[in-house]
Amino acid sequence: MKNFSTGGGRLSVAILFAALLAAQPARAQASQGACGFRADAPDSHVVTAGDTLWEISGRFLDKPWCWPQVWGMNRAEIANPHWIYPGQVVYLDRVAGRLRLANQVGAAGVDGTASGTLKLSPQLRTEGLGKDAVRSIPASAIEPFLTQPLIVEADELKDAPRIVATPENHVFIGKDDKAYVRGKLNGGTSFQVFRPGKPLLDPVTKRQVATEAFYLGTLKLLREAAPGSDVHTFVVASAKEEMGVGDQLMQTPPTPMQHYVPHPPEGKVDARVLAIYNGVTHAGQNQVVTINRGRVDGLDVGSVLQLYHTGQTVRDPGASKGWHNLGNPQVKLPDEEVGSLFIFRVFRHVAYGLIMQVTEPVVVGDVAKTPE
Repeated sequence: MKNFSTGGGRLSVAILFAALLAAQPARAQASQGACGFRADAPDSHVVTAGDTLWEISGRFLDKPWCWPQVWGMNRAEIANPHWIYPGQVVYLDRVAGRLRLANQVGAAGVDGTASGTLKLSPQLRTEGLGKDAVRSIPASAIEPFLTQPLIVEADELKDAPRIVATPENHVFIGKDDKAYVRGKLNGGTSFQVFRPGKPLLDPVTKRQVATEAFYLGTLKLLREAAPGSDVHTFVVASAKEEMGVGDQLMQTPPTPMQHYVPHPPEGKVDARVLAIYNGVTHAGQNQVVTINRGRVDGLDVGSVLQLYHTGQTVRDPGASKGWHNLGNPQVKLPDEEVGSLFIFRVFRHVAYGLIMQVTEPVVVGDVAKTPE
């Protein structure tokens, strides 16, 4: 499989494996549906810093996103995942048909009986979370998309506070400069500043579903508006770009969850790629795209979708000659699968996804739907 690496680093993991499988053997589970072990699955894998959940799972499974099903995780366990740490060993118990997790404490093998390996009891390891646990996706790859707007839905623009003046009528302001803001703060004291950009149109309906926003920096409240005034005084806490009169504010969102368990959506999702970050026309592995489906459509963080190039409609020259009694000269070719999309941030009507594996570049209008 070809990988188009155009940005980001190696994906890192978090989420992690149960120490021992519950009752049903993984091989039996894996035989259900599309989830199965690879024919060339190794006997074991020692987890190292920088490993990814996707990579580890892909060593053992035909479809890496299947691992919650193979490990017997239900929806509650997906929401409250187990953890894996560098130095631990994931190994395939071929006799029992299960994957197991062990601590490596010596140079012996990982067959579960050697004196140099200690198998974990079926308990959740919780110490050191956030510092020692191997993460699912590195902050360097998706950090701007976790906390910065970049996509603003229509109702968020309606009453957004805005900068109405700057000291000494400066055209632009930067770090530590003051800014005068008008609008309802709703108790907020920390805000992001953005500038609305181009509208994002649904590739199918052609209706606007969101607006692309340019993140400029952050403002901190110095003084709320005095009685008889509706102008608040802010100071620029950080500036990625110059900001000025007319730029709008949005409350800084809470720090999002950064540990994800990949899983198919609960229902059928049929989405289209709405936009590619940075305005490029093609996207490859580790790049972020926006799709035209969100929370109201059944997507949640960790949902995995399959990516397809939409099959073209072509002319069948034989149809006009009565070949096989098919009179329609136009025929649509099948959609061709090109990769996987990992959803990591969900809005009401749109969502951000990270392209995982691709065989061909992804373009706007490509299909993203529930795995078959």
